[in-house]
Parts: sequence; C-alpha cells; structure tokens
Amino acid sequence: MTFAGVFAPIPTPFDSRQDIDLARLTRALHRWVRSPLTGFVVLGSNGEAVLLDEKESEDVIAAARAVVPHGRPFIVGTGRESTRATVAATRRAAALGADAVLVRTPAFFKPQMTADAFIRHYAAVADESTVPVLLYNFTAMTGVTLPADAVSQLSRHPNIVGMKESGGDVTRIADLVAAAPLPFALLGGSGATFCAALEAGAAGGILVLAAVLPEACSRLFELARDRRLDEARALQARLLPLAQLLGSTHGVPGVKAALNLVGYDVGEPRSPLAPAPESARAAIRQALSAFEEVAA
Repeated sequence: MTFAGVFAPIPTPFDSRQDIDLARLTRALHRWVRSPLTGFVVLGSNGEAVLLDEKESEDVIAAARAVVPHGRPFIVGTGRESTRATVAATRRAAALGADAVLVRTPAFFKPQMTADAFIRHYAAVADESTVPVLLYNFTAMTGVTLPADAVSQLSRHPNIVGMKESGGDVTRIADLVAAAPLPFALLGGSGATFCAALEAGAAGGILVLAAVLPEACSRLFELARDRRLDEARALQARLLPLAQLLGSTHGVPGVKAALNLVGYDVGEPRSPLAPAPESARAAIRQALSAFEEVAA
C-alpha cells in the first residue's frame, strides 16, 4: 500500500446534543470517496480526537471503515499520552480495519519529551502494532518537536513507514526528507506550503484543505509530481488564502464552517471549541468563491 499522495483528515460530526453523528459521517464519506483523494485519516487533530472517549473513537473507526473502499488507505489516529494507551488504541484500530495508524507525539510532560523518549515510545508502539505506523509532529498544537535525528533512527524500524509534519517550515521538511529517505514517506500537513513541500521531496500530504477542495489539492500534487512547477505554484497561490484561513487563523471551527459551505454536512465543533463566527464564515466564503468545485 502506498502512502504517497493526498490524504484528507476527516472531521467528526456531532449532532445538536454534541453526540457523535455517524449518519452524517457516513454521508460525507460517501462523497469523499468519489473524489480523487488517495486516502483518508480519521481521529486526527481535525477529527477532534482528543475530545472523544474510547467508545466514541471505536464507533467512528467502524463507521468510516464500512465506507472507505479497501485499496484506498484508511489511516486512524491513535496517539495517546502514555505508550501503553497508544499501543492499546493502535490494537483496537487495527482490529477495526485500519490500514495504518498516525501517532502524534505525547506532549504533556514537555521537558521530558527528549529524542530518546520519543524513540522509545514510537519503537514500542511499532513493535506491538500489526499495521504500519506513521509518526505525527504538530508542534503548534503539542508544543514539542520530534527531532530530525530521532526521525532518522525511527525510519529504520521496519514497521514505521512515514511521518506527517504539520509545520509549514519547508527547510525542516527538506531536512526530514534527507534524514529519512524513501521508501519512508514524508507527508506535509500545511496546505499553505504544500507545493513547496512537494518540491522539497515530500511524498504527499495529509491536508485539511484536501477535505474541502479534494480536486484542487489532488491536481496540485499531480502537477508537482509531473514537474509542471509553474502551474503547481500558480494553483498553490490560488489556494493560499483559504489554506491560511483553515490553518492557524480559524482551526477546526473554520474547517467545519468551510465544509458546511461546500455541502459536507459535518455540524459544529464539540465544546469547548465554539462555532466559527459569522465574520470567519464570510471570509471563508469569499476564499471559496475562487473554486468552481465548491458548487458540487
């Protein structure tokens, strides 16, 4: 199974009582699987995974697995703060049909999260996992950073196949690509710098922007892959305003607002997150107006 291409991190819909809404999730996924996306991630950061309990997480995995066709990579976020809990979550995800797991860095005890601690943690998870493991670094959310030398060492583990780097620092992307060459798959996580990440050697991306505009993001990947870089950079420039709004500016509330605007009924975030204000929705609506596919 390839981990090169464009993957969409799928949000978790909630109903008016803030219970998970599996019917909404299923309807949205049926539309996403008709798109050219390479694969799908559930229970990532944009899936509000940290706001779900374990039973809810299992229900989301099972419902999504029933829709995502086999042969399209189905990746599940299983990061927890302890190694033991991460191993257990990974086992449950694999039993429910995950093709691979995406494991965020533990981060609560920040001063102790050294390169050695990360290496021990990820090696233990990969040793116990029956499916491939993808590392996940998201410094803006966790406050810790997985060092390149730790990534280099972990990339030699036979069951660690890639990494999502959510930061937009293209120099770091290039350093990670150099530290862990193919077949290890370095996946960018920033829609604002996706083209530059591909030019730096990334194998693809796990992009919330791709959930909103799957055709455009898939097209950008194809253009960069085919070295049609002028066209790829021009498309990246068109995508930039929306990518910025969905990233650090408005986060998960903005993502859900954008998806609702383009016809994916995913509801609102779970408290303590609040729905995007109308000013944010207006800005997102304006950024979306540049793309014909939003009328789909």
